[in-house]
Amino acid sequence: MKKLVPSVAIAAMLAVSSLPAQAGSPWVVENTTTKEECSACHMAYPAGFLPERSWRAIMGNLTDHFGEDASLGDAARTEITNYLVALAPKELRNVSPIAVPLRISELRWFRGEHGARRIAQARNDSRIGSISNCAACHRGAERGNFDD
Repeated sequence: MKKLVPSVAIAAMLAVSSLPAQAGSPWVVENTTTKEECSACHMAYPAGFLPERSWRAIMGNLTDHFGEDASLGDAARTEITNYLVALAPKELRNVSPIAVPLRISELRWFRGEHGARRIAQARNDSRIGSISNCAACHRGAERGNFDD
């Protein structure tokens, strides 16, 4: 069972990765605060899925977090932001260096990996509810295994 590299397609999407030497895996959320706060509403997404500028934008506007108020105290927000940014790649393949993608499910690699049929199935399956519910299909997602 693969643990750190979800799939060849996802691993290949990273064009430039500037992970600090002390950093953990960009595919497994290991920070307790990140796990607890983010998982209160959805799966805590691994930092490797978005470039650092995207995580900064997401964490900088938690009062309107995809239509919800996900506000955090300053200490928790800073800790989570620092954690995600430390593990996030600077750039992603096929993403403009000035683009700030906010939804993993709208990225080209994601759509290519899942295809229109699977995306539609996820939206129409009440057990999944949304294509952003990775753990519904990828049972090992929280351990960094995104294989089917």
